Amino acid sequence: MDSQHPPLETLQDIKRIMERSSRFISLSGWSGISAGICALVGAWAAQHRINSYVQTVYGGSFDSGRPRHYGLDTPAALYNDLFLIAAITFTTAFISAFIFTWIRSRRNGTRLWDRTVQRLAWNTMLPMVVGGLVILKAMEMEYFELVAPGCLIFYGLALVNASKYTLGEIRYLGYGQLILGIINLWAVRGGLYFWAAGFGVLHILYGAIMWWRYERKSSSQ
Repeated sequence: MDSQHPPLETLQDIKRIMERSSRFISLSGWSGISAGICALVGAWAAQHRINSYVQTVYGGSFDSGRPRHYGLDTPAALYNDLFLIAAITFTTAFISAFIFTWIRSRRNGTRLWDRTVQRLAWNTMLPMVVGGLVILKAMEMEYFELVAPGCLIFYGLALVNASKYTLGEIRYLGYGQLILGIINLWAVRGGLYFWAAGFGVLHILYGAIMWWRYERKSSSQ
C-alpha cells in the first residue's frame, strides 16, 4: 500500500502546479475584509451627507413636499459630494486590497503580474467598464435609483466572469452581488443599504471565509 503513495503525491503535486499556472491563487482574505470595511465607512459617510441635505432642504424628509430652500446646499453639491465619497471609497478599498494581495503573493512566491493575472484583470474590468458607462448614462438621464443596483449587478457579473482565473469561491461572492442588485431593482429606495450589504457585508464575510480556509494555517506557523 505504501508503494502507491509516491505516485499519488506526484499527481497531487502536478495538479497544484497546473492550478498555479492557470489560476491566480494569491488573493488574500484580508483584501476582502479591508474592502468591505472601506465600503461600510463610505456608505455611512454617504448616508450622513444625504441626511444633512434632506434636513437642510426638505426639513427632515423627502416626503414632506417641495423643497423649502436650498441655500448653499444644492442638488449639484450633493451629487458632487457623493461622487467624491464614492471615489475615495473605491480608491482606498483598491489600495488596501492590493497591499494584502501583494503581501500574500510575496509569501507564496508567486508573481503579481503575469499572463494569468492579465487574463484575470481583463475579465474583471470588461464588465465593470461597460457597467460604469451604463451607470453614467443613467445618471445623465437622472435615473439615480438605478445606480446602486447597477453597481451591484455589473460587479457581480465581473466576479463570476473572473472566477475562471482565480479562486473558484469568488463566483459565490458574485452570485450574492447579483441577487442583491436584482432585488434592489424592485426596492430602489433602499439602494444605499443594498450597496452597503453587497460591497460591505458580503466582502467581509467572503474575506473571513477565505482567510479561514487558505491563510489561517500559514499565519499561525
